[in-house]
Amino acid sequence: MAKRRKLIQFSDKRLYYSIQEVADHFAVNVSLLRYWEKEFENIRPKKTAGGTRQYTKEDIQQIEIVYHLVKEKGMTIEGARQTLKSKKDDEEKRVEAVARLQEIRKELASIEEEFEMLHQQQKYSKTQIED
Repeated sequence: MAKRRKLIQFSDKRLYYSIQEVADHFAVNVSLLRYWEKEFENIRPKKTAGGTRQYTKEDIQQIEIVYHLVKEKGMTIEGARQTLKSKKDDEEKRVEAVARLQEIRKELASIEEEFEMLHQQQKYSKTQIED
């Protein structure tokens, strides 16, 4: 049975995410992230003095690019590495666009909830007036 993705809820207040959170975000094993770290020079999380990896939002975006190429497009590690060298800007733009669309979706859902609450309040107000 395939792992389910547990998407990270990014926050401006939070700078770093653990390797387990990132692995869960992509539904991959922690060992795969460590492997990609060795294979791709664009994946370089900060490490504490004790060796604990700390991923920033930018690190996660870099992993998103590699994930897209290897897992979604089915490229080999070498193929993904070459694509990153030649088409890095295109892939980064794609990842940024997807992230922005996800933010817009959240914003729209929030607006929809507000409208629903206002509609319920208006309904209640009309009922009060009619009584």
